[in-house]
Amino acid sequence: MKRGLFITIEGGEGAGKSTHAARLAQSLERRGMPTVVTREPGGTAEAERIRALLLDPGEAGWEPATEVLLHFAGRAENVAKTVKPALAAGRVAICDRFTDSTLAYQGYGSGVPLATIRAVGEAALAGFRPDLTLILDVDPALGLQRAGKRSTARDRYESEPLDFHRRVRNGFLEIAAGEPGRCAVIDSARNEDRVAEEILAAALSRLQEPVG
Repeated sequence: MKRGLFITIEGGEGAGKSTHAARLAQSLERRGMPTVVTREPGGTAEAERIRALLLDPGEAGWEPATEVLLHFAGRAENVAKTVKPALAAGRVAICDRFTDSTLAYQGYGSGVPLATIRAVGEAALAGFRPDLTLILDVDPALGLQRAGKRSTARDRYESEPLDFHRRVRNGFLEIAAGEPGRCAVIDSARNEDRVAEEILAAALSRLQEPVG
């Protein structure tokens, strides 16, 4: 059986990651491609408990390095129990956030050295990486406005100041510039249908390539 494709969807708050992960899965399923959608932090019962800790606005005292370790603890669970089994079954695994979010938020946003995050990632995932990463780019002010409309209760990351979110956005763009073969930046400030079309086109293009 041919190995499936691992697609991650990244971006700042209010970029539309969850919406477009679901839309992409529906579009691929309609084309006869079985999919699995997961998220981070989360994706397994154990990782969802870590998610609750990380996003709780009452837990404002985490050290950024501790956040890195917690994110990768949940990520290791998600990869082992959700993503890899889906790929082994020939499915397309779509993940709402992955390692790039840790680099952008805890690295570019909070100042943890990128080399440290990558070393932790190597220890936790042993080089496991996405086949395709779609970075949904939106101005942080607009993204936070969107996120505010989605929910009246802000999580801990949404409550960070605007300058933090600008650093996060710049981080995602730098990551994409450094790995153009893996990453595609998509302007998610546009009409949702147009964004979904571009995401689907990028995914279908990669699905036609041989996957290692």
